[in-house]
Amino acid sequence: MSTSRVFPPPYTPTGNEASDRLAFFHILEKLKTQRRTGWVDHKIPNPESISDHMYRMAVLAMCTSNEALDISKCVMMCLVHDLAEAQVGDIAPRENIPKAEKQRREANAMHNFVHDMLHDSPAAKKIEALWEEYEHGQTPEARFVKDLDRFEMASQALEYERDHDATTLQPFFDSSLPKIRHPEVQGWARDLEAERSQMKAKQGGKSQN
Repeated sequence: MSTSRVFPPPYTPTGNEASDRLAFFHILEKLKTQRRTGWVDHKIPNPESISDHMYRMAVLAMCTSNEALDISKCVMMCLVHDLAEAQVGDIAPRENIPKAEKQRREANAMHNFVHDMLHDSPAAKKIEALWEEYEHGQTPEARFVKDLDRFEMASQALEYERDHDATTLQPFFDSSLPKIRHPEVQGWARDLEAERSQMKAKQGGKSQN
């Protein structure tokens, strides 16, 4: 396994619920300060953080017109789906960490949060259930949130193309938009692709002048 990533040790509980809970609150800061690895690898200036990504997903979930979905659950799922990355970071494919190992580390991080920091509180159990539901991807809400994950990433890629003249981000579109299955999010994806085509046409016109 060839990776330079150093994984911090799990939190050691003190037995004091207040102290352990504060430790969880503090580790959430990592989501605010850790930059998403894909954008860092592509040399995007001041790229988004993990929590930036999750926040926009949560607002996107609120924008759906699909009344069959439990929107409150979707919003909460958006806010916890990458929670394990507060401990393990945003692991990129080029790090050559096997999928099973990535899943194991993320599951261990969630166990540490839920049991050692939050002492199996009702809130902790809800966080754990939402995270596991997303990971299993079997419910309509979990599949919808996964599609939001894909759409949000493509939206961000377009914005970096627009704002930073990034020219190497096609893989972010190829690995996301074709996989979207929710009809409404598919519509959003088509709108995004149309906007991107118009943007590139304008950029092409400028380069010829």
